[in-house]
Amino acid sequence: MQKTNILAILITLVLWSCNSSDDEYTAINEPLEFSVPSNFPEAIYDLESNPPTTIGFELGKKLFYDGRLSSNGFISCGFCHEQKTAFTHHGHQFSHGIDDLEGVRNTPAIQNTAFMKEFAWDGATNHLDLFPIIPITNEVEMGETVSNVLSKLKSDEEYQKLFASAFEDGEVNNENFFKALAQFMVMMVSADSKYDKYMRQEDGGTFTDEEKEGFAVFTNKCASCHTSDLFTDDAFRNNGLAPNPSLNDIGREEVSGDAADRHKFKVPSLRNVELTAPYMHDGRFGSLEAVLDFYSNSVTDSPTLDPILNQDGELGIALTENEKTTLLAFLGTLTDETYINDERFAEY
Repeated sequence: MQKTNILAILITLVLWSCNSSDDEYTAINEPLEFSVPSNFPEAIYDLESNPPTTIGFELGKKLFYDGRLSSNGFISCGFCHEQKTAFTHHGHQFSHGIDDLEGVRNTPAIQNTAFMKEFAWDGATNHLDLFPIIPITNEVEMGETVSNVLSKLKSDEEYQKLFASAFEDGEVNNENFFKALAQFMVMMVSADSKYDKYMRQEDGGTFTDEEKEGFAVFTNKCASCHTSDLFTDDAFRNNGLAPNPSLNDIGREEVSGDAADRHKFKVPSLRNVELTAPYMHDGRFGSLEAVLDFYSNSVTDSPTLDPILNQDGELGIALTENEKTTLLAFLGTLTDETYINDERFAEY
């Protein structure tokens, strides 16, 4: 389980208030410990280039919940990424942005980003530091420019002090802005579900017979794509969803320019999946029951359909009603109450 020196953060905050004055500002910036859970693969994010620190983390958190990152001053990252639902926009089929405009894709969860190599449904970036550019500049999400955001931050005295204490050069610039947001997201590790305790043989990790049966079904029929204890292979696949003609969303092809990537989307992690409805890139399914019914009955063929879902002409995944029931029980073990209630990541 990831451990972070929360006390160091609190001490740092106290030191800020005790040591700041009109002509002098001092603060202690301490490293934060980033620990890879024992049942996880190694982190992909380059922690040496941007090591999380107490002040860098707090700066990133402040930015994450600040509406000034949007053109109307209201839509923050946290507006669409709510902690209680694993940082998704629960109940909204599509992301909502400035002027109540609506996007064309469902808001993905934010969790375990340090272990991911691609970001967004279509993999529009392969670096966590650059990921915030996508929503900030999207005309129906935050509708702003990075240069305008930085102008707002530079005119704010508190931000000036935070940047000065968080980074060696102390500058309010593009690099430090993105690094601070990345430090916050890197520390957002979800690894304390019942499943994790089961795998690590910790207290609270005892599966019921139904959960064990569901785990076996999952391992046999779902784990080809939802691999490892991250529950995603971080790949892009066409899972047989009939395209929504009103959206004209071609998926990964929009980024790669390769027709072989048409209607391929990133395989999402199933961690906290009970909390993250609606499902799929376009949020078309309102329940996990509907998702399982789709895979067993409604997968559609196409030139780019993932071969896993077309076995000798048989489309989808054969699931009995009992297998669906046990799968749902197993998926419930992936809910991480520690993560969704962790005050480190909560809005102020």
